[in-house]
Amino acid sequence: MVEVEWSRMKAQELRALAEQNAVVILPIASIEQHGPHLPTMTDTRLGQEVAVRAARKAYDRRPTVVAPVVWSGLSEHHMPFGGTLTISHATFRALIRDLIQTLIRLGFRDILVSNSHGGNIIAMQQILDELAPELDATLVGTTYPMEVADAFADLLEDQTMVGHACEAETSMMLACEPDLVDTSDLASLTNDMAGGVRFLKAGKASYRWRPFPHMTANGVAGAPEKASLEKGEAMLEASAVGLADMIADPETWVAPSDMRGEGIAGVPFRT
Repeated sequence: MVEVEWSRMKAQELRALAEQNAVVILPIASIEQHGPHLPTMTDTRLGQEVAVRAARKAYDRRPTVVAPVVWSGLSEHHMPFGGTLTISHATFRALIRDLIQTLIRLGFRDILVSNSHGGNIIAMQQILDELAPELDATLVGTTYPMEVADAFADLLEDQTMVGHACEAETSMMLACEPDLVDTSDLASLTNDMAGGVRFLKAGKASYRWRPFPHMTANGVAGAPEKASLEKGEAMLEASAVGLADMIADPETWVAPSDMRGEGIAGVPFRT
């Protein structure tokens, strides 16, 4: 099996990958509460699993390497439940910026930031918006459950999207870390996902920050009782296939086009 994990490779092997124009997956995640039944590493562990599987699936079409997971994310909304480690937006932005710039200094030009925590989504997009115009690289950001949302909806029973410590996350953790999942009383942990739809919303389409206890008493959003190892394996595979196909698609990494031509409405550009 091809080695794709950065931390398991030697420097000369990584230099060779840069020379081959390999894609780097930079997983970003969190360490935070996941209800009474899942470990705080859930987002980090799942993000790593999906990234490694995706890299292996993509490798024959496009060499790919997975950087170590950035486990420190934006989890202020989970702090009231304990067990959560969070950092400031400024620290998060500086960290991701520095890591991307380091990868570019090492010769990598196509970088996929693969996110596995909902609280990171907006900041991830903002960071890429800031960096992309400045750097000689193509930066892509993804949140894997969103990239394969249709596949997840087909596999899940009580929800159409990933909640938190829910049917989806519990299933995937059963597939990759079964010894860390407490299945003794999953039925009592279920919470209606309906509240999650408006968790961070006001009005018809406006944003309003709220802590997670605003929508759940036990830190769970969804139905972990519906989880199964078989569902989890299917979701992990669907996620890996979705990311691998995106990595291997040349259109993902194509340089920006410039449709301006020699001028705008016949007026030459100033030099």
